[in-house]
Amino acid sequence: MALVTPALISALFTGFKREFQGGLMGPEVQYTKIATVIKSSSKSNTYGWLGKFPSLVKWVGDRTIKSMQAHAYQIVNEDYESTVGVDKNDIEDDELGIYSPLFEEMGRAAAIHPDEMVFSILSAGFSTACYDGQNFFDTDHPVNSAVDGSGSDVSVANMLVDEAYTGEPWFILDTSRAIKPIIYQDRKAPMLVSMTKNDDEAVFMSREFRYGVDKRCAVGFGFWQMAFAMKKTLSADSLWEAIEAMRAIEGDGGKKLGIKPTILVVPTSLEKLATRLLERELDSNSSNELKGRIELLVADYL
Repeated sequence: MALVTPALISALFTGFKREFQGGLMGPEVQYTKIATVIKSSSKSNTYGWLGKFPSLVKWVGDRTIKSMQAHAYQIVNEDYESTVGVDKNDIEDDELGIYSPLFEEMGRAAAIHPDEMVFSILSAGFSTACYDGQNFFDTDHPVNSAVDGSGSDVSVANMLVDEAYTGEPWFILDTSRAIKPIIYQDRKAPMLVSMTKNDDEAVFMSREFRYGVDKRCAVGFGFWQMAFAMKKTLSADSLWEAIEAMRAIEGDGGKKLGIKPTILVVPTSLEKLATRLLERELDSNSSNELKGRIELLVADYL
C-alpha cells in the first residue's frame, strides 16, 4: 500500500498534467479555419466597429469619421469546466493506471471545445442575432443606399432557402481577411487545477481528490457579408448560385466589397457529395470547373 504523502500527491499531479497536456495537443482542430481568435482581457468585449466595413473614400475637406459605436455588439465571456474525482483508496492501492486515459481525454475535450462552440454558433446563425440586430443568416440585413448612412435602408440576404429541401444546411465563407465570419473570444486558456490537501472538505469527508480543468471564452459573429448559408440540395449549380449571390453583396452606397468565397463548410452527412463535387477531375465528362475553386471543410461538430 502506498503512503499518501504530499510528495506523492505532487508527483501524481505532475503525471496527470502530462496526460492532460498530451490530450490537449492531440486533436487537429478546425475552428481556426473559420474563426478569428480575439484575446480578451476583461469580462466582455464590445465590437462597435462591426457596423463599419472598412474602405477608403476620396478625401475632400475634413475626414469622414465613421462612428465606432454605431453597433454595440458585445460578446460576454463564459466559464467552462470539467472535473474528475480520484478515490484516495485508488492512490493507496496503486490503482492509478485507470485514470491516465481519463485525463488525456479531458485534455482532448478542452482542445476540441472551441470547435464545438464555433460550429455550433455557425449552425445557430439562422436564429441568433449579429451586430445589426438581424439573425446572422437572414434575408433582411439593412444596407444603406448612401455611403455615409444618410440614405434609406434596403434589405440584403445572405441565405437562400428551398422550402422543399429537408437536408442539413451548408455554408460558403470568405475567410481570407483579418476578421473571419466567426469570432472566438479567448479569455483564459484551459488550466488543470487540483484540490488535494488533506484538510480540503472533499478529501476529509469523502476521501476524494479532485482535479479539474477550467477556461473562459465565448463566441460571436463577425461580418455577415462574409458568410452565406444554403438550405438547398448541394450541387454544382447551387454552389455557383451561392458563390454568385455572395460575390454580389455590396456595402453602403453600393460600395463593392470584393467578397471572395474561399471555403465550403458542410456537415458530415454531405461529405461524400461535397468531396465528389470539388475534388473529382471530370464533371459530366468535361473538366470540373469547381476543382480547386474553393476549399472543402467537413465540420466534425456542425
